[in-house]
Amino acid sequence: MMKAVVFPGDKKVEIREVPIPSPGGGEVLLKMKASAICRSDMSLYYGSDAVVGGEATKSGCIHPGHEPAGEIVQVGEGVTRFKEGDRVAVYLAVGCGECAHCKSGYKMFCPEWKCIGFDQHGGDADYMVVPAENCMRIPDGMSYLVAAVSTDAVGTLYHAQKRLAINGRDTLVIFGMGPMGGAGVMVAKGLGATVIAVDMLDERLEVAKELGADYVINGKEDVLARVMEITGGRGADAAIDCSGSPHAENTALNVLRPHGRAAFIGECRELTIHPSNQLIRKQVTVMGSWYFPIFEYDEITRFILEKGLPVEKLVSHTFPIGEAETAFRMFDERKTEKAVFIWD
Repeated sequence: MMKAVVFPGDKKVEIREVPIPSPGGGEVLLKMKASAICRSDMSLYYGSDAVVGGEATKSGCIHPGHEPAGEIVQVGEGVTRFKEGDRVAVYLAVGCGECAHCKSGYKMFCPEWKCIGFDQHGGDADYMVVPAENCMRIPDGMSYLVAAVSTDAVGTLYHAQKRLAINGRDTLVIFGMGPMGGAGVMVAKGLGATVIAVDMLDERLEVAKELGADYVINGKEDVLARVMEITGGRGADAAIDCSGSPHAENTALNVLRPHGRAAFIGECRELTIHPSNQLIRKQVTVMGSWYFPIFEYDEITRFILEKGLPVEKLVSHTFPIGEAETAFRMFDERKTEKAVFIWD
C-alpha cells in the first residue's frame, strides 16, 4: 500500500492508503522523490473547473502533481530505453503518439492529450505509473528537487525566452515574481540579458534581486515611466507576463520599443488592448507560450547546470506527503512560494 493525495473539493485534502500500481505495457513505475505544487493545482483543490483536463478532474479521485521526479523501480512489457534505478522527471502531457504534434515533441497540442495530475494520477503519491515515453532523464549532479522544478517553472520560461530569442543585447521586463517569474529572471540572466522585475510585493522583488534581476519595480509605481528611465527613453526590447493580470499584460505591451516582442505566460480569461498604439504602430510581436516540447528537456537541464542557475532558491518550503493538508493550505494562503513534496 502507499499514501496518495486526493482533493474531494472545497479545499479538502485527503491522504488515502491505496494499492501500489503496476506498470502496463510501455509504462514504468516510479518511486517518487520530489513533486512540486503549482498554482494550477488550486483549481482541483477548490473543486472548481480545472485549468486543464476532462471529466476525470471532477471525480475527486485523481492524485494531483504534474511536476514530479523519481526513480524507476519497475518497467512494464516492451520498455527497453529505461531500466530500474534510472532517475527521471515526468513530462505532463500524454498524447496519442501518432499525430504530428506528438511526433514533433509538443504532446500538449495533441487533440487527445491527457494531463498528468489532472486526467491521470500525478506525483503527489508515494508511487506513480507513467508512459516510458514521458520520462525525461535527470543528469548526474542534479537533485530530484531541482529536476521537478525544472519541468514546468524553468522549462516554460526557458522555452518562452528561446522563442523570443532573448540575448545579451536585450533589456527584458518580467511581470509577476512568483516561481515562474523568478525562473524567468534566472533564465534571462543565464542568456546574458538585462532584467527588470516587476511585482506588487516588495518581498518578492527582494528575491528577484537575489536571483539576478538588475532592476526591480513595484507595480504600484508608474512602471512605464521607470522602464523608460532605465532604458534611456528607448523602451524594453522584450517583455514577459507571468502574472495573468490584464493590467500587467497591457503594461507589458506599453513598455516595448518599436519592434519589441512579448510573451504571455500567465493565464488570463479576458483582456482589452489597443491594437493601433500597442501593436500595429510599434510593429511588435506578441506570442502565447505554454510549457515546452519534450525533446528540449535535455537542453534545459544542461543550461541549468552549465549556467549554475540557483533553482533551489525558487523553493521556499518542502513537505513530506503526510503534511499535504498543511502544504496546500499554506500555498493557497500564499504563505509559501514554490512548495515541493520530498521523499527520503
